[in-house]
Parts: sequence; structure tokens; C-alpha cells
Amino acid sequence: MNIRFLLIFLLTALFPGLLSAQDLSALQYREVGPYRGGRVTAVSGVVAEPATFYFGATGGGLWKTEDYGASWFNISDGFFKTPSIGALAVAQNDPNVIYVGTGSDGLRSNVIEGKGMYKSIDAGTNWEEIGLEEAGQIGAVRLHPQDFNTVYVAAIGKAFKANPERGVYKTTDGGKSWSRILFISEETGVSDVELLPTNPNVIFAAAWRGVRKPWTIISGGTPKEGGIYKSLDGGLSWNRIEKGLPKDLIGKIDIEVSPSDSRIVYALVEAPGEEGGLYKSVDQGESFKQVSSHSGIRTRPFYYTNIKIDPTNSDILYAMATGYYKSEDGGKTWNRLNPPHGDNHDMWVNPENPDLFIQSNDGGANVTHNGGKTWSTQFNQPTSEIYQVEVDNQYPYWLYGGQQDNYSTVAVPSMPPYGVQASGIGYIQNTGGCETGPAVPHPTNPDIVYSNCKGRFTVYNKRTGTEQSYYVGASNMYGHNPKDLKFRFQRVSPIHVSPHNPGVIYHTSQYVHKTIDEGKTWEIISPDLTAFEADKQVISGAPITRDVTGEEFYSTIYAIRESPVQEGVIWVGANDGPVHVTRDGGQNWDEVTPKNLPPGGRVDAVEPSPHDPAKAYVAVLRYQLGDTQPYIYKTENYGKNWTLITNGNNGIPKDAPTRVIREDPEREGLLYAGTEYGMYISADDGNSWNSFQQNLPVTPVTDLKIHRGDMVLSTMGRGFWILDKLNPLRQKDLNALNELHLFKPAKTIRYRTPSGAWNSSRPSYPDPGVVLDYFLPEKSEVPVKLEIRDTAGRVLVAFSSDSIPASASGPRRDMGTNFTEFLVSESLTKNKGLNRFRWDMTVAGPWSSNENRSYRNGPMAAPGQYTAVLTHGSGTSSQDFELVLDPRVMAAGIDVAQVKEQVEFQMVVRDKLSETYQFQDALEKEIEELESKKGQSPSEQSRLTALEEVLAKVKTEEGIYMQPMLADQWRYLYYMMNQADQVPGRDARQRFTELTGQLEGLKSQAVLKE
Repeated sequence: MNIRFLLIFLLTALFPGLLSAQDLSALQYREVGPYRGGRVTAVSGVVAEPATFYFGATGGGLWKTEDYGASWFNISDGFFKTPSIGALAVAQNDPNVIYVGTGSDGLRSNVIEGKGMYKSIDAGTNWEEIGLEEAGQIGAVRLHPQDFNTVYVAAIGKAFKANPERGVYKTTDGGKSWSRILFISEETGVSDVELLPTNPNVIFAAAWRGVRKPWTIISGGTPKEGGIYKSLDGGLSWNRIEKGLPKDLIGKIDIEVSPSDSRIVYALVEAPGEEGGLYKSVDQGESFKQVSSHSGIRTRPFYYTNIKIDPTNSDILYAMATGYYKSEDGGKTWNRLNPPHGDNHDMWVNPENPDLFIQSNDGGANVTHNGGKTWSTQFNQPTSEIYQVEVDNQYPYWLYGGQQDNYSTVAVPSMPPYGVQASGIGYIQNTGGCETGPAVPHPTNPDIVYSNCKGRFTVYNKRTGTEQSYYVGASNMYGHNPKDLKFRFQRVSPIHVSPHNPGVIYHTSQYVHKTIDEGKTWEIISPDLTAFEADKQVISGAPITRDVTGEEFYSTIYAIRESPVQEGVIWVGANDGPVHVTRDGGQNWDEVTPKNLPPGGRVDAVEPSPHDPAKAYVAVLRYQLGDTQPYIYKTENYGKNWTLITNGNNGIPKDAPTRVIREDPEREGLLYAGTEYGMYISADDGNSWNSFQQNLPVTPVTDLKIHRGDMVLSTMGRGFWILDKLNPLRQKDLNALNELHLFKPAKTIRYRTPSGAWNSSRPSYPDPGVVLDYFLPEKSEVPVKLEIRDTAGRVLVAFSSDSIPASASGPRRDMGTNFTEFLVSESLTKNKGLNRFRWDMTVAGPWSSNENRSYRNGPMAAPGQYTAVLTHGSGTSSQDFELVLDPRVMAAGIDVAQVKEQVEFQMVVRDKLSETYQFQDALEKEIEELESKKGQSPSEQSRLTALEEVLAKVKTEEGIYMQPMLADQWRYLYYMMNQADQVPGRDARQRFTELTGQLEGLKSQAVLKE
């Protein structure tokens, strides 16, 4: 027995729900935006190629432009193990060589862990992993200016736990081996390293104690826990610089060495009070003097602290923080610049043209040619960070979520809903609240959206673009110690609408709040459902910079959902660990936290089973406590007992923190899990898991929903994604398939792509159609054939994966009664395992003498029942399915009977167009035959003249704006009726009669040879 077959057989026998036995690669995700950038904390450029720049996003990977930012393309997908980019460096003496350090240095609570260093020697086409996997976040990568194999790396370390791999690393062989040349401690890493351009053996390093906890951010310590270090011998020995720098506490530091004056070194320093700010050295860093304590250049230092120098002028400096500032007098005074977005992180200046540079912020990356007066757009970067996803009930449905650092939550459509001038970008809607979300549409009225902004509940009206504010407690929480707050709301405070009553809305602080009047009045229906440990209720930001935005409010309810099966069964999870359930709508609550769950983790998702009210799942995220294990639990008795269904050995890796879990609403036990690095699926209720990454880039999956048979995802760095039609996964005996099988297609709406979206590339929408999934037991050279039949068994259109000889295709019959010509389609694949074909809902089109056009572009089939018949060799499989009218068409007053009338008219027009084309073809062939004869007889000459006169009335003369003749008149009428669902107008019918008469007259005038 074949070893591979035996292995699959044994796996299937042991785990009957296992999906790995079948190839599911035909199922692919599609990205739907929004096309506005997300956070970027690393950028670079190429001196010799001034149009080429790079940016590294915090969750979206590495991107490249070759046209000054007019367009960007990803170059890290398929290579990097993490989407978080900390630093990058291009070898300017050979720009094919690029080094990238992963792990952003902006230590927010949602920072994604670094996975080491990568190197490219072909300008980003391919990448090699080159070590430092445990270094955590990487703050800087610097190359020796003459030797790109000598590289220095500043390793900040792990954000959420101490680790020994911090410090400065050096390689002299291009990353084949590394040596650590500076180490402070397991809690103090290095955030920056700089080389003296004129003598790269002179190195400066900025030590930083940066530690993240769910309840606080620790940035800085004593001078022994930070400060500036200098080496004169390439890192063999180091001295800590003290003269002129803060003496008591020192935090994050960014260093800049002047390329134009080697004496000058700048340092932007986090320190208490007026000690913080810009320091300058005029003796190559032996001593420093403070030149500015400007508050704007040092806001939120753990997140920013970035300084850049003009490479041609040591007096021109740029500081990046919440604002973006420029100084032209060595940092004494500052003027604020206006980039496309706030919250600024990095920049790279072209040394041959300092007015040309790239700058990055929380909205993406942007290029300027004129020193920052104007910028390239950020609306061409699909790197948005989305906290959650909700969907509405309209068609096409829209996706809603909070987008990091956007002033409003956003919504994008699953398919183009209407025509716009700028597709993709033009479809992004504001939906109230702010960056944190969520945004939850009313279940029956998508014009109303319930939104959150850091604990502030609003009701947004899409029609007016305004929102009503109904904040629970109506108290500003910023700057408070959470222990003193009446209501503790996290930045991301859940909103949940009851699946049983759209008038009931839940909102959570440490309590569950309920409203039945859209927030005008709130009722507390629970006690404090958090752990509320006293030592975690602190002012965030220590020991230097206070930072209280609500992001570190630890004891809050983070997830809530009501059972869709039984009203009143509500599950909640807190961001400090506890899980609770009520079975009576909030009158009584039981703590049901899994007993073997380590304490303190964030319950990112609760998932009541859509099949059983006693059954539920929770996904717990503990990576903010330094624990990267996956934690998904299942209960089948209202939380009395729990089973851990992610043990690190059953499919989801032990270092893949879990963010969300959902159960399929149609097939019980079919589970979908979103993790820090992608998607997983289980067909046996969590006993085993398989990667379901497909074409999804590596990025955290923050939330997912199953909606109308689609999987809908939000990600922390690549926006929203959809996997259309999960039907094959819902077949319980999928693994047992060993013969040709066509899966039951979903009911399909007759959707037409609106004008303005036909050629959308941002995002690229699929063509409308019926999704037909089929299984082939083996890859084969035998053609796959597909027929679409009506209820009378007539073939309306047929496809083949390969061309079929005419003798094998059967007799060609009248298209009005049956169609047997097979249209070749490369999309009708014949791969082993699962295949997917999208029928565009059109029947056979008109005949054409051009085989590549013949029978294409037919009318859209009428609403009704159809049968798909799949043939492969001697095997046949068929399934019935239904096409239904677009609900928006019905709302506009068009009914099914009228559309059927339209399609019938289109068919007769199509047949007349085919008849005219065939008449024209016969005329041309006989004319060609007569013209080729030598010594034509008078009758033949007369015949030739007569035929040419007829052809001139059928075929339009070549040229510009020539008068369209009969064939083009038929084509005009045909396409006139093919744009929208409508009743055929009187003029169209009259024109049909006129053209029919003209065709018959011309045919009688030219009696053709049989």
C-alpha cells in the first residue's frame, strides 16, 4: 500500500473530522480593504534609485514602491514568520542587499512579537532567515558603510517578559553567525545603535528598559538600566556616557550622528520633567548638553522617541512623536509639519536630495519631493489594523470594525454596492465611534450603527453622518487610576445586540450594561465580573512618563455574547481572566472560569454554540503576560467542566496565541480559530486542528464571523478578508470522498457589478457568479465538463477544461432549445482534491466566426431552478441550485416575471444576432470564393456585385465613426438589454421588429449557397 495513502487512511480513521486528508487549496481568501494604511515604524530608501522606497508595517509586513509611493507591493509574504517590522537597512553600495529586523519598537499592548532577522540579496524578491529568532523586538539595524556583511542590530528584547537575548549584536559574515557585543540585563535591551559615518568602528548604543504588562508600561529606570554607551573598537569594549545626561531616571533614547559633521551627536531622551528632551554633543558623544525640552518632541516616549538629521546639514533636525516637528537651528526651536497623518515614527532622507524623503506614522508611509510641503497618498496601502469585525443584513453585506488610529470606525462592502468614481477607496464609510471600535450595525436597519470609542457608546446614523452620544456614566476616564473609576471601560469595550431581540443592546465595563432604548437609559445587570486585583489597579506609565489612555485598564469585561439558541444565556469574559455565564438574562451569574486556565489572561472571545445552549468556547490570550501558548476551551455543560482543545500538539502550534474561536452555524463541531499568526480549522470539535491559512498573509486574526456561508475576518495589519462559500467544509464525509463529486451550490443572488467597479484593483472583487465546488479523486488529463441545465433539461451553457474535437462535442443544435458547444475555461480546473469554478450566471451568447468569442457574453440566466451536471471520464455528478433576484431590484419595483420576460427577449435578440453574424460569414466566404476565381463569367461578376452590396448593408465599413450597419445594430440592441434588470421597452421591441424585417429582406436579396 502506498505509504502516503496509508498515512492518510490512518489519520482519517483515528480522527474522522480531520481535514488534512483532502487538498483544500481551491478555497482562497480575498482582501476587501480598507485601502488606508496602518502603523509603519520603519522606512528606508535607495540613493541610487530615488523612486524606490521601503516601509515596514507593525502588522502588515514589508512593502516596496518603485514610483515614489504612487503604488506599493508586498515583498515579505511567504517568507517572514511575523508581519511586525522593527527596522530595515539597505546597503547603499549595493541596494540589492537588504536587512530587516522584525518586531516593532512601538511597544503598544497589541505589539506583535519579532521573529529575528531576514536578508535579501535581490532587492526583496527573495528572503533568507538569518537568525536572532529570540531577540524579540528589534529597534535598529545598521550596516557598515563600506562592508554590507558587517551588520549591527539593536535588540530591545521580548515586550512582555524578561529574556537574555537582548543587547547589541554584530555579524561580519552577512548574518551567517552573530556575536552579542553589548548586554545590560534580561530586562534592559537596546533600542538604537548608530555608527560614526567617517569611522564605523565608533558605535553608539541606546540602552532601554522597556517592559509591557497588561496593566502598565514600564519605560526607563536608573542610569544603570539605560543610557548611552559608546565603543571605539567596533563593539569590543564599551563606555557608558554620563556627562551632561540625566542622573536619576532615564528612559527610551534615540541617537543621531551627523553625516556632515562627525563631531555632532544628538540624543532624544526620555527623562522626568524638564530633563527630558533633546541633547547635543559636539565632541563625538563624550559629553552632552540639553538644547531643548520642547514637550511636543517627546510625547509618549515608549511609543515614539525618534529623531532624524538632515544628512547635509547638522542644524536641520526632524522629531517624530504625536506631532511631526522640524528644527533649523540645531534643535533650539521647533516648527510643526503637516504629514498626512499623526503619530509619527520614522523617516529616511535622501542624502543627495534632502527634500526627497519618506516618512511614516500610524496612517502608513508617505513620500515627499519638496521637504514635506506635499505628500504621496496613504490610500494605497492595505495595511490597516482592525480590532474586530461585524456584518450587516443588507445586500451586498458590509464589514464593520475599529481601525487603529482612525478618527472613526469604518465599514467596507463585501462586493461593490453601487457605482463610484474611485472604486475601493470610494467605498470606505465612516460608522461612528473611533479607532477602537466596535461598530455594530442594527440587525435590520444598516443605516444605524452602535459604535464605541474607548468606552463611549454612540448611535451613528449613516444617512446624516452624525452620531448621538449615550456614554455610560458620562465621565471622562483619561488620566485616572482605574481603582477610582465608577465604571472601568477598556479602549475596546464590547457592544453586543441580542440575537433574539434587536432592541436589546449590551455594553460592558466591569459590569454588563443593558439598554432597550438605544442607550438613552442603561441598566446594570451584573456584579463586577472581573478579578480586580488591587496591585493591578495603578496609574499606567512608570517610572517616568504617565500614560493613561484606558489601554491599560486591566479589570474590564472584554467579550460578551448571548446564545443564539436560548434567550437569556449570556457568556462574558474579562481581560484579567474570569469567565461568567448567566442563564436568566442577568439575574444570576456563575463564575465558570476553566480550572486549569492560568490566571490573568485576556478572554478575547466567547462563543456560545449555535447548536446547543449548554455548549460554549472561549479563546484566551496570555501573550501580554509572556505566555504564547494557545488557549481555547470548550464546555458542554454551561461551564461546569471545560476541556482545553489546544494543547500545542494537536495542530495549533504551542507558540500561536489564540484570539478568536467560532463554531460553524450549520455543521456542529466545525470550528474556526484565529491566532496571532493566522487561521486554523477543526472538523472534530477541537480534537485536532489544521492550518487554514491558504493565501492569507501571516498576520493576527483579531475576529471572525460566519455570515451567509462566508468566512469574514479582521486582521491586525492587513484589513478585512473574506473566504466565500464554506459549503464543502460543511460536508461531514469530505474525507471519505474517493470519486467525482459536485457539492451542493448555495442559493445565489443575481448580482450585477455596478459601473465604476468593473476594473477595481483595490480591492479586486470576484466576478458575480454561482460558486461550484467539486472533488476529483486524482489529477487527470481527461477533460472536466460542466453543463448548466434548466428544469426542462435543456443545456443553457457548457464548459470544458480542454478543447474538445467537434466530433466529440455532439451535434450542434439550435441554441433556443439546447446548447452543446463546450466553451473552454481554464478556471474549470482538474486538480486532485477540491476544485472551485465560478459560473458567471450567463447562458450561451451569440455565435461568432471568432472561436474565442463565440457563445460568450450571453444573457444572465433568469431567476429560477437550475441543475449543474459535472462529467469527468465516465463519472457524472449533478446538483440542483437556485438563482434569486437581487433584493435591491425587487425593492425598485422589478419582479421575477418581468426579469423572465427580459431574458426571453434577450434570447431572441441573441439568436437574431447569431443569425446575422452567420449570414455575414456566409456572404464573406462566397465573396472570397468568387474573388479567387480567375476568368469570372458575367453572371459570376453580377453575383459578386450583388453580394458585396448586401454585405455593405450587413457589415460596418472599417474606419472611425462609420455608420453602423445591420450586424452592429443588432449588437447595439443586444447590449442595450444586457445592462440591468428591467422590462423591455416599447422602443426596443419595435426596433427588434424593424431589424428582423431588414434581415429577412437582405437574406431574400442574396440567396446563398447551401
